[in-house]
Amino acid sequence: QVQPVESGGGSVQARGSLRLSCKASEYTNSNYCMGWFRQAPGKEREAVAAIYGFGGSTRYADSVKGRFTISQDNGKGTLYLQMNSLSPEDTAVYYCAAVRGTVVSNCADIRIATNVGHWGQGTQVTVSS
Repeated sequence: QVQPVESGGGSVQARGSLRLSCKASEYTNSNYCMGWFRQAPGKEREAVAAIYGFGGSTRYADSVKGRFTISQDNGKGTLYLQMNSLSPEDTAVYYCAAVRGTVVSNCADIRIATNVGHWGQGTQVTVSS
């Protein structure tokens, strides 16, 4: 199967914004939920946000609620993560992953996504103070 491809990462100052994209045409359909995850240096990978694009259900980690917005353009086969009010604590490699099924919580569960998800290679986000 085709691997999702992330883009949009880069370096930004604190309080700045970035929008990440994940091209995943094979997975932006009614059979999959999708999620964004991140891994900071020396830390475990964690879930950031998840969406079931055909029902509109979303989930967010407490640390990003109110600052990040996940969305999906099914026509373009692309998942997005709009990140506002960034802080140095958001510095990490960001990954998108697709999990078969319509339960959005599966795409917010790092264990499920790790075991059965289809992952991209990641994109680096660096936030300086």
